Amino acid sequence: MRPVWDQLERPGSAPRVWQASRRRFVSNVLGPHFEQVCRDWALHHADPELLGGLPARVGHGVVHDSKTRTSHEVDVAVIGIADGAKPPLLAIGEAKWNDTMGLAHIDRLRHIRDLVTQGGRYDTSATRLICFSGAGYNDKAHAAAAADPGIRLIDLAALYGQV
Repeated sequence: MRPVWDQLERPGSAPRVWQASRRRFVSNVLGPHFEQVCRDWALHHADPELLGGLPARVGHGVVHDSKTRTSHEVDVAVIGIADGAKPPLLAIGEAKWNDTMGLAHIDRLRHIRDLVTQGGRYDTSATRLICFSGAGYNDKAHAAAAADPGIRLIDLAALYGQV
């Protein structure tokens, strides 16, 4: 708000200030909050069958791609209980509050899973890909999820227990 604080001193200027600030509010406040809601849901409310096991911990992080010298943020990372040498990475997820998600989001998660596999720290043999969206999914995302049980689409109804 600081960049436009002086604008709020004029009566009737609030709608104009909100219009100018809304996008920043959605990306800096609503987006991160929605990501945390998704992590909390995965840890405390998700059916372990949906995740492929009982989570030991859920977090977020960054996966580095040394070949392309890029990094990829992971909004939701679900780690299972380690019974063997490597803990299982049960699921990785992308959370988008205000975007309709599609096949590009799923392909991005596939790529990240491949990078984690190459890193060798986690067992990724059964890692599920989960898309969380407050705005929904396009037809290609629905088709991909229908064809592959390792892809899950979680909407607001599922997050808030209305399914």
